Amino acid sequence: MASRFLLTFAICRLIVTVGLTLKPTELLRLGVEGQLTVDPSHVEAASRDFGGLHRVEPLAVLRPASANDVARLVRAAYESAEGFTVSARGHGHSINGQSQTSNGVVIDMSGGGGGCSGGTRRLKPAGPRVSEKERYVDAWGGELWIDVLRRTLEHGLAPLSWTDYLYLSVGGTLSNAGISGQAFNHGPQISNVHEVDVVTGKGELLTCSEEQNAELFHAVLGGLGQFGIITRARIALEPAPTMVRWIRVLYSNFSDFTHDQEYLISLHGKPASKKFDYVEGSVIVDEGLVNNWRSSFFSPSNPVKISSIGAANGGVLYCLEITRNYDESTAGSLDQEVEALMGKLNFIPASVFTTDVPYLDFLDRVHTAELKLRSKGLWEVPHPWLNLFVPKSRIADFDRGVFKGILGKKTSGPILIYPMNKNKWDERSSVVTPDEEVFYLVALLRSALDTGDETQTLEHLSNQNSQILRFCGDARMNVKQYMPHYTTQSEWVEHFGLGKWALFQQRKAEFDPKRILATGQRIFSPSFAFSTASSW
Repeated sequence: MASRFLLTFAICRLIVTVGLTLKPTELLRLGVEGQLTVDPSHVEAASRDFGGLHRVEPLAVLRPASANDVARLVRAAYESAEGFTVSARGHGHSINGQSQTSNGVVIDMSGGGGGCSGGTRRLKPAGPRVSEKERYVDAWGGELWIDVLRRTLEHGLAPLSWTDYLYLSVGGTLSNAGISGQAFNHGPQISNVHEVDVVTGKGELLTCSEEQNAELFHAVLGGLGQFGIITRARIALEPAPTMVRWIRVLYSNFSDFTHDQEYLISLHGKPASKKFDYVEGSVIVDEGLVNNWRSSFFSPSNPVKISSIGAANGGVLYCLEITRNYDESTAGSLDQEVEALMGKLNFIPASVFTTDVPYLDFLDRVHTAELKLRSKGLWEVPHPWLNLFVPKSRIADFDRGVFKGILGKKTSGPILIYPMNKNKWDERSSVVTPDEEVFYLVALLRSALDTGDETQTLEHLSNQNSQILRFCGDARMNVKQYMPHYTTQSEWVEHFGLGKWALFQQRKAEFDPKRILATGQRIFSPSFAFSTASSW
């Protein structure tokens, strides 16, 4: 009874605020099994994200118990004469308010369903379901990847491609791409999905794959939430290793560093014994960041003499991070195979650091650091991150202009840099990548801190990001933002290019004709009178 009263109250608020033409009793008859709430704590949680740069309160929050709940709410928004917007929120790890809306309802996909108080039965979509025979897992769109991994490991299986941080939702990463050090070999996460269930902007619940509703399938993968809300994904699996040989080496020469990375990713078609399973790199412009929040690796008892190694290169060093997966059946030949691969690389000989860890511990390495930062109040701070795809042909220019120029000698977070093979990305998806066969991810994962150091303030880091983008634009580098953020449609047109923008518009018109989904991305304005376009 209490939950029904709260639902009625939430609907009434929507009617008063946005002129919703349906009566409360009509919406109640939609049969939402989850929880539609205007509880201040739920609204406040949905108004924030990991970026900490924007705070926008929705009118209400839906915690769905099923995909049908999602479809019913979106259909109500679509069929309303006045309309309201709908934004799906996973783990809230977006940076620039992409999962927020001020004119509608946020669907809390990771909220665990009903969550009603007073001892009421807690509703939750079904957990991941594994098919050992077909080697796939079906996962709810709001499921966290860490929970998907734990379930699949019970069957000796694991997804092929990852993000570095596993406390992200399935639907959230698939709406962007989902990348990590395995992408050179298996492609991004969106290249390892068999099918998805999607709620379109018209409230239709459709199953999509290469064979069924293929246009929507390719649209939503990397589609930034513009064409539908992913409620289920069928994800490809492979046999899971038990252990990981984890190696880090240092470089003082950028050309050697990129040459070795590009060589290693060129081995993607080789047998497992003749390649690494994971290739990532990072830039060290600040000695204090040799061990950073992504993972503490170098042992304090065997310190790296950064000042002496990096002195000849303006103080900038580059770290290559590589792994080989193994289990009992392959452990015997591991040392020899790794040694053969390492023998072809040009790193600083004295800089090799190696450790062996369980597979789960390696994949979940960032979470351990997260807990430490949370205990110090350093996790929930503004994160003015900037993620760029840089063409291989211009990565040396980027090094000179940004790593050795704009950034200076201090930074407040990890800087990743690693290459990927374009042929592992499906051009039919909505993701935009540089037009070269190899391109680099450069991720400046910095935190704004109130330490009294001007170089760590939000204003300084945001201005520096703008300076980096101007530098890339002036140099005509043709970089593309990953998890892009723009404030005008002309910038979005430039991001996609005329051809892909035309397709993006066509897909939007077909699958979300009233433009009610994911307005926090600031790509399209809703079609109804109180358009959120007035705010950007």
